[in-house]
Amino acid sequence: MSDNQPYLISANDKRRFACFPAAVVVFIVNEEEKILLLSHPKRQGWWEVVNGALEAGETILEGALRETREEAGPEVRVRPLGIFHAHSFHFDENVRYMLSLFCLMAYKGGLVQPGDDMAGSQFRWWSWQEISDEKLKIVIPPPGQEWLLQRAIELYRLWKDQDVILQPESELSLTRKKRKYELEKGGPHASDD
Repeated sequence: MSDNQPYLISANDKRRFACFPAAVVVFIVNEEEKILLLSHPKRQGWWEVVNGALEAGETILEGALRETREEAGPEVRVRPLGIFHAHSFHFDENVRYMLSLFCLMAYKGGLVQPGDDMAGSQFRWWSWQEISDEKLKIVIPPPGQEWLLQRAIELYRLWKDQDVILQPESELSLTRKKRKYELEKGGPHASDD
């Protein structure tokens, strides 16, 4: 393992794990089997799904839900259906490898109102046919992953009626307790809400 790659060592000092920057890429699909796409104001003519970096100490599910609130709006209600793809890629000269974790969410309602770094964005629900017919320019990090739009719709059909627990409440409460402790101590998450 390269010494340039950050790593963690297990509590018993027996395992060394590489640390990778990670991003969540969130596909939100509604009952009409349309995907929510946002048109970033700084990228005229380009559309994208909700996406962003996973924060330190955050689970994949927490990151996907936070990015959904930040980019699609705090009133948007979604039901997580699962992680359906993962991809590692070269980001830049400082971030040699990054992980993208692709999440599928079922839209359950609420006003879509882009915020955070997507403030001022237009949004629209698109069917796969409309996306294909209009030859939309789509940003899905990393580039070349447009095929995942169709895969998201296919998996939505398979998973929409399943009721599974993707992250046990015990894991969520453990993460919340850790963050509360760090906030009280002024630790790494002291600036979190």
